[in-house]
Amino acid sequence: MRREAIFKERARWRRWTTRWRWGLSLIALTMAIHAAAVVMMGIAAVKVRLRLEAGVFDLWHLILIMICIVAVIGLLLALVLVMECGIWAAAYLWLGALDSPLDALLFSIDSMSTRGASGLTLQRHWQLMGALESVNGMLLFGVSTAWLFTVAQGHWSMIAVRVAPRKS
Repeated sequence: MRREAIFKERARWRRWTTRWRWGLSLIALTMAIHAAAVVMMGIAAVKVRLRLEAGVFDLWHLILIMICIVAVIGLLLALVLVMECGIWAAAYLWLGALDSPLDALLFSIDSMSTRGASGLTLQRHWQLMGALESVNGMLLFGVSTAWLFTVAQGHWSMIAVRVAPRKS
């Protein structure tokens, strides 16, 4: 009897660690993808900023350019986040945690955004992964927000120079 209980506990522990390994691996993968995307956008933003600083633009053109830069970066970050949700959704399908690709993607977007109102649930033994995806989403949204703020702040300095009165 005692030996049987030990085997059950070991099997339960193996299943538990499998879920953690899957979740942490997906977090590492999506963070790496997100970091690569932010670095690529950063290189492009620096090139744009150098061109803006070299050119002669009036205040209103700079404001419009900054609005466009923030909008494009926001859109690109949203696309990267949806792609990362797709990776989690593919994992849910692969593991058999959800049956439908559309349900898996909806559940993933819902979890990543920490909204949690889709009404979908993972199979009981995979529910830890949904919680880990929510943690992943908070991290990714935090990186995205910080990045967007950094870009806006960098371009804002060019606008501030033109708005501030010049000292004689």
